[in-house]
Amino acid sequence: MGDLLLVRHGETEWSRSGQHTSWTDLPLTEKGRAQARAVVPLLGSERVAAVFVSPMKRARETAELAGLAETHDLRIDADLSEWDYGAYEGVTTADIQLDRPEWFLFTDGVAPGPAEHPGESPEQVGARADRVLGKVRTVLESGAGDVVLVAHGHFLRVLTARWLGLPASGGAFFRLGTGTVSRLGTEHERPVIASWNVTA
Repeated sequence: MGDLLLVRHGETEWSRSGQHTSWTDLPLTEKGRAQARAVVPLLGSERVAAVFVSPMKRARETAELAGLAETHDLRIDADLSEWDYGAYEGVTTADIQLDRPEWFLFTDGVAPGPAEHPGESPEQVGARADRVLGKVRTVLESGAGDVVLVAHGHFLRVLTARWLGLPASGGAFFRLGTGTVSRLGTEHERPVIASWNVTA
């Protein structure tokens, strides 16, 4: 069975400032582009069967700079989009906690936003992660190679929790930096984290 390789996109202005970013389609910073290029040697020796990418510019740019578009068709998948932060789009955790001192994304979710971006609960993000895992499982079990997902920090943390059989809120335990590569695999047919938060 192949492994699942998680690539978090490189730095953006808002990831640097700590502002929650879901649908706001920011490009990478110069540092973010350098982080994406540094992914190349981390994936160079892998036998990759498929690449799935979030539709957001920061994820697509990361996939391209990491060399994935040169050797694979990038499968753009809306299920890989970042957690919909609703009314908390563009807001930092520190600012949210001025009104809600005990607020924690992975257990409390977000405040409702506009009709087109109402926000998601942890369970809703977990359901999307389950759909992604269902899509990639067939490829992983075929023996064709590994699958790469290029996406976003909070979503990939929830997906990791679901891979391990944890509730979506379990994503809180897996801090994930920009421009990193992590590996989810199996040991004795049980899901494991094989490596985490790796940089060049």
